[in-house]
Amino acid sequence: MNLIQREKANIYNTYNRLPVAVSHAKGSKIYDVEGNEYLDMLSGIAVNALGHSHPRIIEVIQEQIQRYCHISNFFYQEPQIQLAEKLNKLTNLSKTYFCNSGAEATESAIKLSRFWGNPLGKNRIITFSGGFHGRTMGTLSAMDKPLYKERMGPFLPNFDIVPINKPEVLRSYVTEETAAIMLEHIQGEGGVVEASEELIQTMIKLREKYNLLLIADEVQCGIGRSGDMFAYQQYNYQPDIVITAKAIGGGLPLGAITVSETLGNEWKPGTHGTTFGGNAVACCAGIVVLDELENGVLENVQTVGTYLFEQLQLVQKEFPKKIVSIRGRGLMLGVEFSFPSRPFVEKLLEKRIISNSTSETILRIVPPLTLSKEEAQHFLDVLRNTLQSF
Repeated sequence: MNLIQREKANIYNTYNRLPVAVSHAKGSKIYDVEGNEYLDMLSGIAVNALGHSHPRIIEVIQEQIQRYCHISNFFYQEPQIQLAEKLNKLTNLSKTYFCNSGAEATESAIKLSRFWGNPLGKNRIITFSGGFHGRTMGTLSAMDKPLYKERMGPFLPNFDIVPINKPEVLRSYVTEETAAIMLEHIQGEGGVVEASEELIQTMIKLREKYNLLLIADEVQCGIGRSGDMFAYQQYNYQPDIVITAKAIGGGLPLGAITVSETLGNEWKPGTHGTTFGGNAVACCAGIVVLDELENGVLENVQTVGTYLFEQLQLVQKEFPKKIVSIRGRGLMLGVEFSFPSRPFVEKLLEKRIISNSTSETILRIVPPLTLSKEEAQHFLDVLRNTLQSF
């Protein structure tokens, strides 16, 4: 049996896999077992910020794993402390708690919000339609996606899910019982939808009036993806909790919440925890990611992202009946088609472009943040060619 046949025989089929058996990957390229080269415009679903097999990440992983891989959170560890110092500084917040994934980080933010709010009579959390926060029972409770929730209930109570970019609806849901409002500033699974400035300003005013928390879910849109270190920074305000995962681990499992000084004193030893969270090897990779972003990669996101967005707008003008809109910022972009996007993704794959379909009609573009202008142009050329024949 080949690799795909063995996989089908042995692994639970919960993923709609692309028919590619991967051999290795480097930079923005993935290679299959037959030697074919693919341009990766998905980057592990917005994970591999520095591309594949980045030499500095490999170097620090090798150095750390020779010291130790895992010793548990009963010990003080330099990689954890160093990465936390960087996250605290970059978010202008106070304390960081490490875990393993975006879903676990979001669960932590939910728990902390209620831990803070319950003594004040606050235990309701508001989220937004189209958002994606994970696949655990808590994070599913914060979402309105039927595909992920069917036959999974009953879900956790006291979540209010309101339409995004409808400030007047949001205002009608906030009460003295509201502990927090949680928002992806650019929704990924929701179709690369940006939060409006009016929505953010409304959230800020509601925080002042009702003494509630603002949670920035930066799992997908953060760590340089939007062109800023965090997407919320484009709105010039300060959340109380920032959730990070995906790209922060440099390809290794890592998640975190970074919180305000007030919240940093809420939990005590034993209140919350995890076995693997803040793994030293993953934290070493995370330090490299943040260093590289501050040393030129963020500028590349802005330059290549702007070029790609402007060129996609020109493609839209060439195919006005096929492309409805171009969405997003930085290197988190979406092409909205007038037809289902999954068959188009399959056509792109035939031409050695790896991409992703989301929200039925959206082609999601989240390549490595190191993507070159030449690689972006190659993607655009193939996109045009495919649209002509599709």
